[in-house]
Amino acid sequence: MQGGGEWVPHVWFGLSPMWVATAILVATYVAVMTERVNRAIVAGIGACLMIVVGVLDQNAAIQGVDFNTIMLLAGMMLLVGITRRTGLFEYLAIRSAKFVGARPAGILVGLAVATAFISSLLDNVTTVLLVVPVTMAITKELKVSPYPFLFAEVMASNIGGTATLIGDPPNIMIGSAAHLTFNDFVINLTPVIILVLVINSVALHLIWGKSFKATEADRQRVLAMNERELITDPVLLRHSLSVLGAVLLAFILARAIHLEPGTIAMFGAAILILLDNWPHSAEHQTRKVHASFSDVEWITLFFFIGLFVVVAGVERTGLISRVAHWVLDATHGSLPLASSVILWSSALLSAVVDNIPFVAAMIPLIREVGPQLAGGPHLVNVLWWSLSLGACLGGNGTLIGASANLTVAGLAERQGVPFSFWTYTKTAFGLMLLSIVVAQAYLMLRYL
Repeated sequence: MQGGGEWVPHVWFGLSPMWVATAILVATYVAVMTERVNRAIVAGIGACLMIVVGVLDQNAAIQGVDFNTIMLLAGMMLLVGITRRTGLFEYLAIRSAKFVGARPAGILVGLAVATAFISSLLDNVTTVLLVVPVTMAITKELKVSPYPFLFAEVMASNIGGTATLIGDPPNIMIGSAAHLTFNDFVINLTPVIILVLVINSVALHLIWGKSFKATEADRQRVLAMNERELITDPVLLRHSLSVLGAVLLAFILARAIHLEPGTIAMFGAAILILLDNWPHSAEHQTRKVHASFSDVEWITLFFFIGLFVVVAGVERTGLISRVAHWVLDATHGSLPLASSVILWSSALLSAVVDNIPFVAAMIPLIREVGPQLAGGPHLVNVLWWSLSLGACLGGNGTLIGASANLTVAGLAERQGVPFSFWTYTKTAFGLMLLSIVVAQAYLMLRYL
């Protein structure tokens, strides 16, 4: 320790803390990308190595964890897990199919829009887990190939998740790091996301929609589906909608009521768990609470915790500061150029690596670079919007670009529907690039 209580790295054998931290970071990222070991294990080992070899002490490691992000993720997972038991999301999918008269071309767009909307409020993986089984049932009745519909839902889940603070983990991380509110994301990103969704839907219609054919008898079978039967617990549905509405309102008013999103989400989850268990016996409550907490993606949460510690180690050693100065020199302090570099590099890299660790590494870099760019502090947020748009939309580029993509591929293949890397990528990569061009134009026209 030094006089002010700041941890001074004492790395084994007197090695350079910066290079040791960098080696751990690179090894962690490579291991995550190869997917041979579960990513939560990889991140946990990387985090512990930062402490064991002396780059960080335990207190510094704990300070590096963004608990607002962890609480927001955990709270929303609990809220979604309980609400999912009501059948609400399956109900919405059937309603969207009926809204377009069970016409395949309309369903293609309708399910994509429904997926995007749900994904703006839930995490992407949960969204596709809810929508895919219903899609398979609808396409079976219509006797059409499910692949175009599943493809559209993958794209829409990543597009819709970009629109709000809670729609995609990278946004949760960015919002917490930059102190951006739910309203900030809606005001600044939702307009361009609506435009991207419209353009993507038109493109999908041109690629597949025109060729769809379904007989009148097949359409009538879908129209005859009773979506009300899918609501399995009306009382819990009322409770869930009330709590979710209150949570969303609190997100909107977060700045006025002086509460962080993590606190809001966890408080909402606690209230909904209480309503779900009241007034059952203690034994019954224990079983139901266990069931609720089993819906939490603990692997994801511990992956985040380990990743935060790894990045904190690199940041403490000064590597991020050096990279920031390199970026400043390369862009000559130009905010428009820096924004473009962040947008395109985020998109292209997120297409081939998981966007979560990429965003974790970029956050401290933007913190360092942003205040030093020409344009004034009121325009620095454009770097955060560039990172969000690039990382979230870039995940659509390949099958490994986002967790939702692989989830849909796995579900499809279990049902005998081929969903290969190259089949997906040859269509998706071009659509992803088109969305980034739209995002670039939006950023330039609105902010730069």
